[in-house]
Amino acid sequence: MGKAMPMISAGEFEVLRLVDICYEDQGKSGKRGLKFKVRWKGYSSSEDTWEPIEALSNCQERIQDFVRSGFKSKILPLPGDVDVLCGGPPCQGISGFNRYRNIDAPLDDERNHQIVVFMDIVKFLRPKYVLMENVVDILKFDKASLARYALSRLVNMKYQARLGTMAAGCYGLPQFRLRVFLWGALPSEKLPQYPLPTHDVVVRNWPPLEFEQNTVAYDEGEPRELEEPIILRDAISDLPAVTSHEIREQMTYGMPPETEFQKYIRLTKDEMMGFAQKGVKDAKKAILHDHRPYQLSEDDYLRVCQIPHKKGANFRDLPGLVVGHDNMVRRDATKEQMMLPSGKPMVPDYVLTFEQGKSKRPFARLWWDETVPTVVTFPNLRNQAALHPEQDRVLTIREYARLQGFPDFYRFCGTVKKRYCQVGNAVAVPVARALGYSLGIAVQKLGGNEPLMTLPPKFTFQLCPTD
Repeated sequence: MGKAMPMISAGEFEVLRLVDICYEDQGKSGKRGLKFKVRWKGYSSSEDTWEPIEALSNCQERIQDFVRSGFKSKILPLPGDVDVLCGGPPCQGISGFNRYRNIDAPLDDERNHQIVVFMDIVKFLRPKYVLMENVVDILKFDKASLARYALSRLVNMKYQARLGTMAAGCYGLPQFRLRVFLWGALPSEKLPQYPLPTHDVVVRNWPPLEFEQNTVAYDEGEPRELEEPIILRDAISDLPAVTSHEIREQMTYGMPPETEFQKYIRLTKDEMMGFAQKGVKDAKKAILHDHRPYQLSEDDYLRVCQIPHKKGANFRDLPGLVVGHDNMVRRDATKEQMMLPSGKPMVPDYVLTFEQGKSKRPFARLWWDETVPTVVTFPNLRNQAALHPEQDRVLTIREYARLQGFPDFYRFCGTVKKRYCQVGNAVAVPVARALGYSLGIAVQKLGGNEPLMTLPPKFTFQLCPTD
């Protein structure tokens, strides 16, 4: 007979819904027995430690104790304590990459409901300033119902509010990356403005015409002094060559920076923040972290090796394909299909069915002179351009981080997949910095009442002042 399962309270049951449960044989003092243990769901035995069930006892009381002690120690802010509340409610529920979006009832998707939670937090804390970020699909999905909801909640709470769409490439990065930002400010504060572009980038896929006036850009014909766009070569050409099988977590650069972008992105934290002593150089050799790619399967690696090292190369360059007048790719019926050592075809079926075979994104190489598409949370070569221009691999974590504007001294945590996700989910650093500057102007009540402002010259690569 097996040992009976311990009695579990209603509160403990709520916790146990999130865990896996098992009995484990325990040998102690020469005796054999069973011990009831749990492990959080979604984690394997190699990723965490089994915990005894006793650690989950008295859940409700423990949560109450935590709240009481947290209130006394002010571990969490209270109404009136907060100056600025920033957040990006999850976008997966509305993103165009999600083929299973709930179109009929968006707020039934728990991820979309986080916008409600975000605004509830604003209502509770009553911060002086609010900044919410989301994907541009928030203006396209369901007639922009979620964007309208967020704006209406702020206005209903007596906040000043304005909404704007910004492109990362316009602030000194080699990727387009459109994002929507919603500013809010109490009536007693100056409502922050949106910083105008600093770089001359032609952006694709702007929001719907209905929200054209919310685009953060110069009007046509308006005088402007913009810098040349940053391209892929400017951002990553100094990084050492690695293979698809690279596993090193750190390495040396191997060559000096070649561009203004690279010189800036390779600064130490002290140098970038303006704390380094002038004329004093760090004697230690600079170390490069996170310069490793997601390792391709053997089949995909062999396919990538067949993609030419040239601009515009993609799966259409694989053998045995023809492109019709309708721009649809099909197998060449006159040629024998090439097979891989695994027995699978060189050209997989999914590239022929993706977007009816009309897409050029599967197994596509990026090129040196390009402003690249939006960096997402994983370099999936099956449906996006993610291949290095001249090396047979996807872009590394560090290369993705460079495209997002993360300085090289930033290090990312977790598995390779989780690190890509951290980079792809982030707000592009130069955009965040520009918004932070406009917030600083507003806090000092120095800005105007118009929605747009001009950043200082050479803002992108300026060091932070120390005074």
